Amino acid sequence: MMSTVPNQPTLRETFLAWQCRIRQMAMRDSEGRPMPGMTPEVIIGEQSFGAMVALMIKQHPYSVTPEFQHMARSTQDPRQRREKALKFLSSAYYQRSRDFSDELTALFVIGSPTAAALLEAGICRLAFSQYNQNFDLTCAVRTLSQTEYGFQTTFWHNSLFNAAMPIDVQVLGFQPDWDQSSGAA
Repeated sequence: MMSTVPNQPTLRETFLAWQCRIRQMAMRDSEGRPMPGMTPEVIIGEQSFGAMVALMIKQHPYSVTPEFQHMARSTQDPRQRREKALKFLSSAYYQRSRDFSDELTALFVIGSPTAAALLEAGICRLAFSQYNQNFDLTCAVRTLSQTEYGFQTTFWHNSLFNAAMPIDVQVLGFQPDWDQSSGAA
């Protein structure tokens, strides 16, 4: 149960701020490589399905999707794409956590057993951990259609960092139930 102390950040606000800090560090200090706090363990029931890379999507993703798309299409050189993405994402992109939706996304290849298990269950836990900070989020799982901004943003973001990414992919959304989740930063 969350504290009712005035001005006490909610679990949602604490988690999103923590995620933004970790992602800033990844872009600025680790050349965009996902840090442990960006790759939660996926748990369905009592079974672990290993880690996945989770993305944060702006509340209004259409504002950045064209930029991602342009960076990806402007060059065939994977190194140049990555450099452009790092420059864009390491500047002010993660500065304001309130600009982000709390629905996380992840990209899977078509036929992924993990994606199939997630969709069949419809609910999972995502266990985030880094720097002695832990969040255990209970999430509803859904498929994003290719026309949704979250799908497009996830697809183009991933294409900036993975030159060998297949075109035929599936994007899942993970909506936390904050009342059933826990964590501390």
